Amino acid sequence: MKVMLKNENTGQIKQAKIGFSWTVFFFGFFPAIFRGDWKWFLIILIASMFTFGFTNLVFCFIYNKLYINDLLAQGYKAADEYSLSALQQKNIVA
Repeated sequence: MKVMLKNENTGQIKQAKIGFSWTVFFFGFFPAIFRGDWKWFLIILIASMFTFGFTNLVFCFIYNKLYINDLLAQGYKAADEYSLSALQQKNIVA
């Protein structure tokens, strides 16, 4: 399930997936690089180095929610009713 998030200040729209991250499962920290999410890239990279990649099994379940929460903290909001409903259903926004 994908949601559209819009930054009211810049007008920029980003699409984000809710739920399990297959890309993190298979590629580890690379999806964070492609999204420009440098904070979580470094966290996943360092954690993977210390756990020999085991953290990918953890982050594949939580990364998409972490990414969406960071976007919401940066001023993004649901761009449409479907996105708002999906975020509420997954308890990401109230």
